[in-house]
Amino acid sequence: MDNTILIIVGSIAIGAIIGFIIAKLLERNNASKLIKNAKKAASSILRDAKSEGESIKKDKILQAKEKFLELKAEHEKVILSRDKKMSEAEKRTRDKESQVSNELAKNKKLNDAVEAKDKDYNHRLDILDKRQEESDKLHKRQIEQLEVISSLSAEEAKTQLVESLKSEAKSDAMSYIQDKMEEAKLTAQQDAKKIIINTIQRIGTEEAVDNCVSVFNIESDDVKGRIIGREGRNIRAIEAATGVEIIVDDTPEAIILSCFDSVRREIARLSLHKLVTDGRIHPARIEEVVEKTTKQIEQEIIEVGKRTVIDLGIHGLNPELIKMVGRMKYRSSYGQNLLQHSREVAKLCGVMAAELGLNPKLAKRAGLLHDIGKVPDAEADMETPHAILGMQWAEKFGEKPKCVMPLEHTTMKLK
Repeated sequence: MDNTILIIVGSIAIGAIIGFIIAKLLERNNASKLIKNAKKAASSILRDAKSEGESIKKDKILQAKEKFLELKAEHEKVILSRDKKMSEAEKRTRDKESQVSNELAKNKKLNDAVEAKDKDYNHRLDILDKRQEESDKLHKRQIEQLEVISSLSAEEAKTQLVESLKSEAKSDAMSYIQDKMEEAKLTAQQDAKKIIINTIQRIGTEEAVDNCVSVFNIESDDVKGRIIGREGRNIRAIEAATGVEIIVDDTPEAIILSCFDSVRREIARLSLHKLVTDGRIHPARIEEVVEKTTKQIEQEIIEVGKRTVIDLGIHGLNPELIKMVGRMKYRSSYGQNLLQHSREVAKLCGVMAAELGLNPKLAKRAGLLHDIGKVPDAEADMETPHAILGMQWAEKFGEKPKCVMPLEHTTMKLK
């Protein structure tokens, strides 16, 4: 409203100024004519200004009314939202009050029930105490009567009863023990066979797999085709060069190497790794890689044997025996690595010999060599017990009788 009035007043003032200027100009040239024209122009300007002012005033009034209605609607929405929230809060409060009152009523009922049970329990305890007193009195009177009748005190009667029960229990126990011992003798051998058979069935397959099979992992199944080669020439060349059976089946990203000789399996595994890494797989290349890998493994066996005897402080061991010690790395016995087992036995023998005042170095030597008969050899008779083979090899490669003696004692036990 104020802006509209200011616009109207400004328009009137501008019209007055313009009229005054026109009047002055017309006054110089043609005062009367110009005055008339100026008055007409001024009146026209005033009319236009008034009409424009009225239209502006109406527009502003309409805008103000619309703004007022908009603000009023928003205010009503806010009020309605607040009323709704307050009603919901009141409803939640009433619900909680109802729940609390229900819980209080339940608790009161429970407290009353507990108090009633407590009173009943105390009453029963009083009755039991009275009955216990009466029972004790009655028991005492009965004992006194029995003592008078039997002319024995309670302690004397108890002693006689215990002695008779002891003798009877001894005879029953001896009879029971004798029966159980006879039954155990009859069933012990059968139970032992069952236990051994069950144990073999449980772990035999796993041990056989660990001793006969190795798994060669590949990045993708496409490599299997390259290893097999055209018409199987590559895989036949690998089997002929290594003496290992190669099984290529549906197992994803894996090839199985099967052979009782763990050294050959390791040579085949390393050779396959080199061939797959290099990418050139053909019979000539296979023979070359297998030959190099065989020399590498043999050198590694010698190095492992040397490191073992140096770590244990054993000196003067024959190179062939050192090589056998190194080959233990690729053998296992009862699920344990043979080299690790022999190292542990050597250390234990050295400690026990030192405690007994014997030669610890000789004991370590005998402990390290006690299982060399388990290392396969092309010339060895596989049916001969490993203790006898170990004794024969120790004597063959110049070991002293004191070192061969523990192996000989083991052989005598086997016999």
